Amino acid sequence: MVVSLAMQALTMALSIWFRQMTMDILTLDEIRAAESLAFQKQAPYTLMHCAGNAAASWIRERFPVPGPVLVLAGPGNNGGDGWVVARELLHCGYTPIVVFTGDPQRLPGDAARARREYLEAGGPVAADWQVLPTPLLVVDAIFGIGLNRPPEGRHAEWIARTAALHCPVVALDIPSGLHGDSGRAQGPTIRASHTLTFIAAKAGLYTADGPDHCGAITVLDLGVPAPGSGALLDGPAILRARPARARNTHKGQFGAVGILGGAQGTAGAALLAAVAALKCGAGRVWLAPLDEALSGALIALHHPELMVHGPQALLHEARLTTLVVGPGLGQSTEAAQLLAAALSLPIKLVLDADALNLIAAHPDLAVRMVQRTAPTLLTPHPAEACRLMGEAALTNRVRTALALARRYQALVVLKGCGSIIATPQGQWWINSSGNAGLSAPGMGDVLAGALGALMDQGLSPLQALQCAVHAHGAAADHCLDRGLGPLGLTASEVIDALREVLNAR
Repeated sequence: MVVSLAMQALTMALSIWFRQMTMDILTLDEIRAAESLAFQKQAPYTLMHCAGNAAASWIRERFPVPGPVLVLAGPGNNGGDGWVVARELLHCGYTPIVVFTGDPQRLPGDAARARREYLEAGGPVAADWQVLPTPLLVVDAIFGIGLNRPPEGRHAEWIARTAALHCPVVALDIPSGLHGDSGRAQGPTIRASHTLTFIAAKAGLYTADGPDHCGAITVLDLGVPAPGSGALLDGPAILRARPARARNTHKGQFGAVGILGGAQGTAGAALLAAVAALKCGAGRVWLAPLDEALSGALIALHHPELMVHGPQALLHEARLTTLVVGPGLGQSTEAAQLLAAALSLPIKLVLDADALNLIAAHPDLAVRMVQRTAPTLLTPHPAEACRLMGEAALTNRVRTALALARRYQALVVLKGCGSIIATPQGQWWINSSGNAGLSAPGMGDVLAGALGALMDQGLSPLQALQCAVHAHGAAADHCLDRGLGPLGLTASEVIDALREVLNAR
């Protein structure tokens, strides 16, 4: 219990330290709370006016030569932001045309006021898209963060027609159709080249479908204080946090990582994890494959730096400091027994792939894991996360990652576009590195091996998880810059790029 409380205190301290180096990301509930506090100090229309002015100023700076601007105004306050933007651009020599359909009498009060002021300034309004000139840019002000359903009717048609235009698209607050918390495209969704998000960053901009729809994201804080529970990882700062290696060192100072997995037919998964651990700087790496055909002689032929143990021998290896369990492990009785034994070890554990599936299928293994006092790290992909939580589908990545961390009292990375790192204490981060090349076989095995290696190089478990997740994505980006991928990028190529990223610091 003392060890567990000490680990919680260390985790909390490091969470605060990392938050100082990162940009806050808020849930929708946190954004609404910040807005509510702001409304106690100033009228809601003042905030709308500030938002529209800030967005118009951004547009003038990025598109300094005036031209026709198409503003798509929806039926709510996001549409009100659009009316303010249009009025400000009109005053600065641009030619805005606001496309609006619906009953003006049903607009919320602030949006109705913004519309009236635009009309009084002489701004044109259109309901028929076909009469409009080719615009300099499109301003998406159809729907904001309050949308919880797929766009329909005329608004869905606007979104489709916007996709066919060959001009920049600037979304106000969030691309219309995107869910602000989950990042799910709820139906037809704007694909913006730029997103100007107000007050603070929202989780949905950076995870799931968000990165495919937001383009470049700019936060316009409007001077509204908005503390959040989440943050965007600052990759360079995280990589710099790794202690530099002194010249006077030896391999015993950098841990001994074991890889337990590799059942018949999936031995390559364990081998990838082992090679990743080796090339990410682990002092020693033992590979313990369940498939007896993967002999030490065969491994030595291709990777002579690796050491090979039988699974039981690895579990009794006194020098072992970190154990990665799961890559290619399978779900046999033997696999479950080995996992049960691993959970009883007083060392750092990284649980991946089939280890997670076994925990989901065997409640007794879940109980053993929760009772551990040594650090435990889980690396599920979405399907594994659903099994662990007993859910049919993953609808909100941040909420699921936090729930996993609390339920299993472990550090968690929920992999995918915008991987989510979560702690049992409720802190969370979104990683923005990586690309579509990571959606290939073996990438998760590489991450698990890299994480195992980084846990024994002067980093806390939380720092190691953040560093591994960011560096893994950055390695894929490095490959992309060299013309490798995203199509056909292999896990082995990412391993070599990982080594380069970590050495570049």
